[in-house]
Amino acid sequence: MRVLVVSQYFWPETFLINAVVARLVAEGVEVTVVTGKPNYPAGRIFEGYRAWDIMRETYQGAEVLRMPLIPRGQASRIGLVLNYLSFIISGCVLAPMTLRGRSYDAIFVYAPSPLVQAYVGLVFKRLKRAPLLAWVQDLWPESLTATGALRNPGLLAMVRRAVCQIYRGTDRILIQSQAFRAPIQRLVPEHDQIHYLPNSLPEDPVAAPTTASALALSNTLQSTFSIVFAGNLGQAQGLETVLKAAILLRETPDVTFFLVGSGRKKEWLRQEIVRHGLTNIVLAGQFAPSDMPALFSSASALLVSLRPAAIFSYTIPNKLQAYLAAGCPIIASLDGEGARVLAEAQAGLSCPAGDAQALADAVRELRTFPSGQIDRMSAAGRAYFDAHFSLQNLTSDLISHLEQASAAKKESTL
Repeated sequence: MRVLVVSQYFWPETFLINAVVARLVAEGVEVTVVTGKPNYPAGRIFEGYRAWDIMRETYQGAEVLRMPLIPRGQASRIGLVLNYLSFIISGCVLAPMTLRGRSYDAIFVYAPSPLVQAYVGLVFKRLKRAPLLAWVQDLWPESLTATGALRNPGLLAMVRRAVCQIYRGTDRILIQSQAFRAPIQRLVPEHDQIHYLPNSLPEDPVAAPTTASALALSNTLQSTFSIVFAGNLGQAQGLETVLKAAILLRETPDVTFFLVGSGRKKEWLRQEIVRHGLTNIVLAGQFAPSDMPALFSSASALLVSLRPAAIFSYTIPNKLQAYLAAGCPIIASLDGEGARVLAEAQAGLSCPAGDAQALADAVRELRTFPSGQIDRMSAAGRAYFDAHFSLQNLTSDLISHLEQASAAKKESTL
């Protein structure tokens, strides 16, 4: 089977699609990847790459075709828009020219934000007469309004029309959360084209520190009742709630929040920590993905939080899968689908998004649990991950979707 994968983000950037492509190749699928020049998250083109030419590489047996693109820059909305548009333009114009004469059984778009990169898939669908499958990681335009990235009603209407066009031109819409189904159904006439395909992890975590700094932090985490938040410190993560919970817990002995990562809210957090004189919330900095399993296993609990907005109640945060796989109790300041998954897994405690008092109470409650109860939560989380989110299951389900879409397309042309 020959599959063309379209993804603006790809190795050496760290996204799940890297592992999915590698597993597809291992299962005998012939894969070509159309992508951009790596520049996420720093916003600069990675060393060894050039922005303005077409490059060919091989990754885990897959052919990789890299299109020219404008790097996203740092904290620049204009830079981000130009980054998105440059990939769409080069993907729609230059990639088909470079791949002329090639045939594919299916086109597969990995679609985190921005969903509009799927326009590249639509072009290839028409040129190659192959079915198009899009794996939707984020809801547009809802996520734009929830994060404040776009407020202009006219522009939002344009985005909604573009999203409708993409969905209606897609043969199979694969959703990472069951809660995505209802919002997408409002935009497409054929509801049976929507299928659930949850996220997984790039690889099974190995809890061994790989750097001296990770080992030092791991030791620190084990010396206190440590609540670890890992990932982007951004607008969507509800970090105001975490800060307020830390203020409420400042007199609770041996409870410390460790925020591992970076993002737009980091400097604000630093200033607020100083302003309130907090010693129970630590900005731990960034660590390599290979260090995270060791840090997770050293924590007393892992924290996932999002802002209280309707769009965030639809999603399953990617870090939730990583937390479940780590086999550590989870505290979730979430609404909707993420909270439902945690409750079903019986792997931790959840509280409403945005409720700092409820978050502080959850931390206090978990701190009183006996070790046997903690062990049962940890084991339940890992078992739930294996049953619902393993990479092996994901790859098998994806291949089935690709084969079924390809067979349906061939049957329709007979």
